[in-house]
Amino acid sequence: MGVIKIEYIYAGLLLHNAKKPIDENGVKNVLSAAGIQVDDARVKAVVAALGEVNIDEAIKAAAVPVAAAPAAAAAPAAAAEAKEAKAEKKAEATEEEMAEGLGSLFG
Repeated sequence: MGVIKIEYIYAGLLLHNAKKPIDENGVKNVLSAAGIQVDDARVKAVVAALGEVNIDEAIKAAAVPVAAAPAAAAAPAAAAEAKEAKAEKKAEATEEEMAEGLGSLFG
């Protein structure tokens, strides 16, 4: 059998979201509707595993770091933009200096 495949977990989460019981019949129906060949041993394993989990609490615990992620990701992006603007300004200054240097040649 091996590990429980993610689609079996998804089936359980779909049932939970639909306020349906997470039982073998429900998981089998969801998987079958998705065109997935059902493995009865995996169905039993996922039903047993999800029966021991407070899904709402698990989702809340997982959602907290995800909600903070966009703010954390914005900081490096802002730093990169500032660095890029600084490089552009430096390039512009260099072009101006070059133009002045060329002007002195033809004086």
